[in-house]
Amino acid sequence: MEHKKEKIVEVLVGVLSLIIIFKLIPREKSRPAVLAYLFKLVITWLFGLLVVEKDAINYPVRLFFKNAYKGSFTFEYIAYPTLCALFNSYYPEKKGPLVKLCYYLFHTGFIIIGEVLALKYTKLIQYENWKWYWSFTTIWFTYYCSRLFHRWFFRGRLFIIL
Repeated sequence: MEHKKEKIVEVLVGVLSLIIIFKLIPREKSRPAVLAYLFKLVITWLFGLLVVEKDAINYPVRLFFKNAYKGSFTFEYIAYPTLCALFNSYYPEKKGPLVKLCYYLFHTGFIIIGEVLALKYTKLIQYENWKWYWSFTTIWFTYYCSRLFHRWFFRGRLFIIL
């Protein structure tokens, strides 16, 4: 079977995303989690489409929609939004700025480590005119935007530092 390793990774990402959604996100936080998921989905679609069309990132092996979409459906439509839903579900709202900063670093760093490992050991992603720290910056930014949106939607307050 061609690209067996890549297919296994994509299926595992899908299974882990389902586990996160149904087991790790508390029922009482499902509404904010769905909102975060959909918000992140829109943002990653825009950023993902932009970097792929500008030939900054290439996804040589894809399991879904190979002929319809140049981006990675698995990561941009399943993994990142799921992790954003998890991020918003457990966000330390009442903690200090240092704890919040570490929370952002942990979540963003987790995704970047996964991306760098996929870059090194699979053909799921290939950097053309891109660096890992640009991914870090855009993912951090999208998490921050999702917090702004979450805060505005549920509390009517938009401007926050962390």
